Order: sequence, then C-alpha cells, then structure tokens
Amino acid sequence: MTNARKPLSWLALSGLILGLAAIAAMVASGIGYRQGWWSVVEGLKYSEWTAYGAVLALALSAAGLIQARPGAGRRGFIPAILGVAVALPLVAMAIHWEYAARTYPPINDISTDTEDPPEFWDMPNPMSYPGAETAAQQHAGYPDLAPVELAIPPEKAFALALALAERKGWEIIAKVPEEGRIEATVSSRLYGFKDEFAVRVAPSDGGAKVDVRSRSRLGLIDRGVNAKRIRAYLAALKASAEETSR
Repeated sequence: MTNARKPLSWLALSGLILGLAAIAAMVASGIGYRQGWWSVVEGLKYSEWTAYGAVLALALSAAGLIQARPGAGRRGFIPAILGVAVALPLVAMAIHWEYAARTYPPINDISTDTEDPPEFWDMPNPMSYPGAETAAQQHAGYPDLAPVELAIPPEKAFALALALAERKGWEIIAKVPEEGRIEATVSSRLYGFKDEFAVRVAPSDGGAKVDVRSRSRLGLIDRGVNAKRIRAYLAALKASAEETSR
C-alpha cells in the first residue's frame, strides 16, 4: 500500500491539534489577566487546565508516533512529531513548576540580610520583612545568599547597580544615591506578575557592601525565583565591579 493510500492516524492529528490549542489557551490566560478579563486565581486555573491538555496532547502524539512510524499501516508521522514538539515544552514547564513548589521553601520574600533587610519605601504596599520564621526557612533553603563586598567606592557601586537593573529592563521605581537605595519591579513574561527588588549600597572597609531583597507581590510561594534572581544579579554586579577595577 502506498503512503497516500494509508489511513491517517487520528491519534497523531488529535495530539497536534490539542497541543496547539493548549499553547493558545496558555497565552490567552496571560493576556486575559493582563487585560483584566479575569482574576489571577482564574488565570492560574486556566493555565492548570492547559497543562492537563498538554499532557493529553503529548500522550496522543506519542501514540501517534507509534501508530504512524515508518513501515506501519498509517500515515501522520510528521504531525505526530510536531505534536510532541508542541506539547513537550508545556508539560516540562508544568513539571518544573510542580517540582519547584515542592522543593523550594514556601516563602516569597528573600534578602541577603535577614536581620536588617533593605526596605521598600516607594512601592504601592511597602510591607516589612516577614520576620524570623521566613528568615529561618531562607537560611535552610538558600544558605549561600549573602551580601557582596566590592572593592570600589560606594558611589561607583551604586552607579553599577543601577545600570545593571536598567540593562535587565526592570522598571526603576526609586533611585536615591545619597541613601544608596534602588527600588525596581520585575515583570514576568506571560502574566506580567510584578516582583519587587531593592538594592542597598553602603560603605564598608574602604569599599562598598551591597545588600539586595527580592519579593513577589502575589502568592505565598515563589518557587525559588527570587533567590535565583538575587544570585544572578549579584554575580553580574560583582563581575561588572571587577571589570571596572582592572
């Protein structure tokens, strides 16, 4: 039987269609939240259902691959491959979210100084650091987080810290050189959720000490996002300071 006469694998075709629909629904859930069509809870619920759809799409496409493999009795191998390629990133993202939620501490406010954390003075809701329980969970989950000591003057460290935040595309809410204070917001790609980021630059042993704090405005957990942001920011800041010192 020639390939043109082989019946089409409906498993392969269904997997591809469902995978494309899942991607469209995921994007629509973010757009809807940004436009105010539904609440954050509803938007996240929609994204949860799109993840279930992606899992089903991946299963159908995998079955289609077997059914339409070269030499088999059905056609549709290419749609099956495309279905896997479309659904797999969504499934991987959902698995990562679930893994991170179970692995990282259930907190959403992270600071390099938990005893005297940088304050958010210019944010819409300038809440204080949660306190000792959050600090204990942070130290257990992220024992490596600490301020950075830079061998450059504080004013130069402030300029580098501000330039780095601007380079990252963050929205600068406040920049107060005389206080060594920077406040910025970081928006997520899909939903536009805003996390708040504070930098405090202070003199220290002839150089500068930089503390930072990153917290999520929404939710009770952050799946490790704020700690990751702090590490990346301080590593880049340290590299910039070393480059200027050469």
